[in-house]
Amino acid sequence: MTDRQRARSRAEAFRYAFSGWWYVLRTQRNAWLHAIATIASVALGIWLQLERLEWALLVLAIGMVWLSEFINSALEAIVDLASPEIHPLARVGKDVGAAAVLIAAVTAAAIGLLVLGPPLWLRISSIVQ
Repeated sequence: MTDRQRARSRAEAFRYAFSGWWYVLRTQRNAWLHAIATIASVALGIWLQLERLEWALLVLAIGMVWLSEFINSALEAIVDLASPEIHPLARVGKDVGAAAVLIAAVTAAAIGLLVLGPPLWLRISSIVQ
């Protein structure tokens, strides 16, 4: 494979990945909630001037939520393909995937409160006084 072919292959891989990202944003209602929470968390982190470790925790939490949402969306598509008719096991697969997203979101919210809460409280307290 030539360098040009490798570069084209990599470019196509990125195109497919961004196509999947756009699919999730277009079709999954909760993805927009995740996007809003991501933007708000990053903006708040910038405003609060988080330290490097705090940013690492925040980015990890955000990534965990997005990863679970994307895997859940892929799982739903595969289940729909394999079982177009309503089937109890198809529902179980979808419900378990949704539960994984919920667990990730709740965990991320807890991390967000632990990381952003104290400096936000200090900032608000200093403004109010």
